[in-house]
Amino acid sequence: MTSSHAEPHPAYDEFSLLLDPDVYEPLPEDWLIGITDVVSSTAAIGAGRYEDVNYAGASIIAALGNAWGSFDFPFVFRGDGAAFALPPGGLMAATSALRDVAEFARSDLHLDLRVGLVTVRDIRAGGRDVKIARYAASENATYAMFAGGGLKWAEQQIKNGRYLVKPGRYATKPDLTGLSCDWAPFASRRGEILSLLVEPRDDTSPEVFAALARRVLQVFDAAPRRSHPLSRDNAIPRNSARQVSADGWAEVASHSDFRKFDDGLRLTLDCTPEEIDSVEAILVAARARGEIDFGLHRQSHALMTCLVPSGRPDSHLHFLDGMGGGYAKAAEMMEEGALAAMSSRQPERAVRAAEA
Repeated sequence: MTSSHAEPHPAYDEFSLLLDPDVYEPLPEDWLIGITDVVSSTAAIGAGRYEDVNYAGASIIAALGNAWGSFDFPFVFRGDGAAFALPPGGLMAATSALRDVAEFARSDLHLDLRVGLVTVRDIRAGGRDVKIARYAASENATYAMFAGGGLKWAEQQIKNGRYLVKPGRYATKPDLTGLSCDWAPFASRRGEILSLLVEPRDDTSPEVFAALARRVLQVFDAAPRRSHPLSRDNAIPRNSARQVSADGWAEVASHSDFRKFDDGLRLTLDCTPEEIDSVEAILVAARARGEIDFGLHRQSHALMTCLVPSGRPDSHLHFLDGMGGGYAKAAEMMEEGALAAMSSRQPERAVRAAEA
């Protein structure tokens, strides 16, 4: 695709279908990819500021949707940040929203939110791609799934100081209408809330990774309600005067993003310790084969940040993360594991070089 318009594609209502690389469509090369992440998020989480980190992470989605006038653009919540894609006509809106949420995080939440913007063209020049598929979590809630390695590449470039959106002279308060944290943390009912990240190595084929991901999902999908972290009856509003019907809560749960594909698996699940151990053994073996990197974190509760788009209350979306560090701690473990694996491969490379 080379036009400036990404045609809508069918949304898949079965998550396992999103593991098939053939369902993803490349974005036009002039589209924009935005990335945000909270700097030193693990330190903030260690200080008990889970909700602030998640709120800062989701803020760009609300601010950009409200500024753009529509939430009909691809985005993904990543715990301590988010990523999105916009057509080139959204450059000014994206730049302003990124600046505004960075200033909001600094002034109101006392967090350093790193923000960046890069074109799909530059990502392809770097050897990666950005491909999109749509997952219908329910009849009214659709989430974008990302593949191609482009988001991971863009995030690393931005962390290295490239493509940063620098502060503007006149940052305004972002319009975060619809973004809230209305619910008390959700306790695990089955043992532990798991935050899991699994990403393919650069030379792992999409087919090999898809087969591994299906093995992982089979373990969790065999559990009641596919290990969904929100039970049918454990909704506790922060406002005790607010009443939620059983049907209303079931709709909230069905609109949540507990399973995502974001250049890899990104899961927030309610599991037994035995299920987690079983999956960890599968992943340790796959990492030893050089196929993947992964990180996981176990905690007692899950957190939910909610977005109710203006004018489209039926399309409410609910972003999940673990309360004890969640995706940020899982990412930290994944990075440590990747570095350790890289170090272990250095002697092999040295021997091959000497033999050559």
